[in-house]
Amino acid sequence: MSDIHVEVHPDTATLVTKAAERFVATVVAAQKDRGSASVVLTGGGTGIGLLEKVRENPGDIDWRAIDIFWGDERFLPAGDPERNDVQARAALLDHVDVDPDRVHTMPVADGIYENDPEAAAVAYAQVLGAHADGRQVPVFDVHLLGMGGEGHVNSLFPDTDAVREEHRFVVAVTDSPKPPPVRVTLTLPAVRHADEVWLVVSGDAKAEAVAAAIAGAPPVEIPASGARGLSATRWLLDTSAASRLPNRPLPN
Repeated sequence: MSDIHVEVHPDTATLVTKAAERFVATVVAAQKDRGSASVVLTGGGTGIGLLEKVRENPGDIDWRAIDIFWGDERFLPAGDPERNDVQARAALLDHVDVDPDRVHTMPVADGIYENDPEAAAVAYAQVLGAHADGRQVPVFDVHLLGMGGEGHVNSLFPDTDAVREEHRFVVAVTDSPKPPPVRVTLTLPAVRHADEVWLVVSGDAKAEAVAAAIAGAPPVEIPASGARGLSATRWLLDTSAASRLPNRPLPN
């Protein structure tokens, strides 16, 4: 497994700003190295806040040379404001010159997938495979993750079938403990195809789960513990989220 790196910032605003700067630098470096980049976005306050900061300072990102995926999605109709893709477009994607063919949103809960999240999950797995250079899943440059207070990442909640999934890369969730109940999510095996996995987490309510995940708790109990990158796993925290770490790094 990759090394775990912990970076602590004095407050949420600084955390989001610094995470956005790291995101821009990582994407630019990938594009310089290979000509393109591949990232997985997340929702939530920190995830969308990060995108807003990237919009303010996009650096030298070539928006025509980036593939954008999502780690999970609320299975709702197109345009629903609760969908992660809708929020990401408002925060960033509608304001930069992205190639629409390289923005890979998860299926919506109307049209051909209405009332069939399982088919939607299969369809998104096929999308991943189509951009994986002969593999089943791309090697993402960065998979962004937030984390819930009980340790969930994407829509992988503790003690559920989805977090136990070992073979499929995308699954439907029909009984999410956090509304809405129906979702489509990448599994831990898919997350582990990222070169780097970043967990951007703020707030004291998440401190216990942060400490447990970094200490290596079983992923079925703390799903974030199983989110590991091929080269690096980065925990980007504010001081509150880091407050339960036994050897807490000093804020940057």
